[in-house]
Amino acid sequence: MEIREILNRHGFGFKKQFGQNFITDTNLLRAIAEDAGVDENTCVLEIGAGAGTLTRALAERARRVVSFEIDRALKPVLAETLAGLENTEVIFADFERYDLAALESELGEYVVVANLPYYITTPVVMRFVEESRACRGLTVMVQEEVAARFSATAGTPDYGAVTAAIALRGRAETVRKVSRELFTPRPNVDSAIMRIRFEEGRLPVKDLAMYRAAVRAAFSSRRKTLENNLMSAFRLPRGRVREILARAGVPEGVRGETLSPPMFARLADVLSEEL
Repeated sequence: MEIREILNRHGFGFKKQFGQNFITDTNLLRAIAEDAGVDENTCVLEIGAGAGTLTRALAERARRVVSFEIDRALKPVLAETLAGLENTEVIFADFERYDLAALESELGEYVVVANLPYYITTPVVMRFVEESRACRGLTVMVQEEVAARFSATAGTPDYGAVTAAIALRGRAETVRKVSRELFTPRPNVDSAIMRIRFEEGRLPVKDLAMYRAAVRAAFSSRRKTLENNLMSAFRLPRGRVREILARAGVPEGVRGETLSPPMFARLADVLSEEL
């Protein structure tokens, strides 16, 4: 299947606002499906069907594939590239505005596999981390620097609020790096395939909302100490914050970026009890 030829035949023009970079390498497409562990029992949710190259590779292995595509101009392209696949459905809608709870009630358990447009990578991943109930994991193509941030360890420059938020539900790892040469059109950066496996109860924490609030507060100003950030976020006097940090086993004077996800869980539990 020559994707460039099909796109040209249908008069398709790439739109920068949708971050369209389609995968053209057959070996890479198969590798992504394999990395995700897709088999005949798997229901796959794909965000951004594009020209349908990854969609087809997934459909050839999966029980079912439901793919979202925001650009309706791709409708005739997808009708051709996905012809004959009875286990595949394309929903032409903006996934970020779609009712995830309603979708999950229809899908049952599923995994997310996607070549995500770079501009929506973090909000889409965080939506599954914070809202999903039936998703068992994500295997997504992201910018290399984003992959580094998602899987960073505490105390490193890449470690941030997103890292700690993901760690509450799953384990993120980079499974392979991908050259920019394998996309049409070619992006300006190299990419990586990031896999996040959800493990319910991975971090025992009493209040999920408080964990997220503590993480947001800790990284609200990276130049400030954790103590000062908690004072601002929770409107607490310094003495009270110091008591909370001591109870959580957090040393004085540290910045939020030094706390590992388990330490954030302990801090959140103490904050829940105190507040």
